[in-house]
Amino acid sequence: MLVLLAAGLVIYALVRNVDWASLLHSAAIKPADSASTPAAVETPIARIGLVSGHRGNDSGTVCQDGYTEAQLNFETAVRVADLLRAHGYTVDILNEFDARLKGYRAALLLSIHADSCTYINDQATGYKVARVLDSRIPVQEDNLVACLSSRYHAATGLKFHVNTVTFDMTKYHAFYEIDPSTPAAIIETGFMYLDRDLLTNHNDRIAQGIYNGITCFLNGEKPDSP
Repeated sequence: MLVLLAAGLVIYALVRNVDWASLLHSAAIKPADSASTPAAVETPIARIGLVSGHRGNDSGTVCQDGYTEAQLNFETAVRVADLLRAHGYTVDILNEFDARLKGYRAALLLSIHADSCTYINDQATGYKVARVLDSRIPVQEDNLVACLSSRYHAATGLKFHVNTVTFDMTKYHAFYEIDPSTPAAIIETGFMYLDRDLLTNHNDRIAQGIYNGITCFLNGEKPDSP
């Protein structure tokens, strides 16, 4: 086949009066391996869903000065989304009963909330993280909870307030609306009475702790509980 190709090129060069040596050089067949090398494939960017607790539905807990949980949750969600987007992630900030939750598919979904803004006792301080009680993917969701708990504690210094994980958290409505293959959790970032200074004046630490927990999970880390 190569002999016939070369002969054809020589005849063409004689008829057209061109430099047949250059023509042969330009028509040289490239090695098969270079012709079959596939183009680089980009890794898909992870999509993350953040539910801004109570947003679009109600105020959540309300402080004496009128500051609401819904406001705090949204401020936190925006900060977390900014951190994630700055590192290349695709982020959806969702309302409490967002229509997009139905069948929602992502690398993970996290609902962001905060706790009471009234004085309960001196022990009413700290955060909580939970996943759905009857998880279909318990190993993944336990790891998500562990990552969030560990990294959030490290960033904020708050303790896990384990005794107040509620039925509303473990049976949170969004857990039953999203695609069951999407790992999900809910976080109560702190009590808006005793933890308010941290939650509002140092919200960057709150957001960083959540971001660290999310990336811990996405990177496949398996931290110990705080």
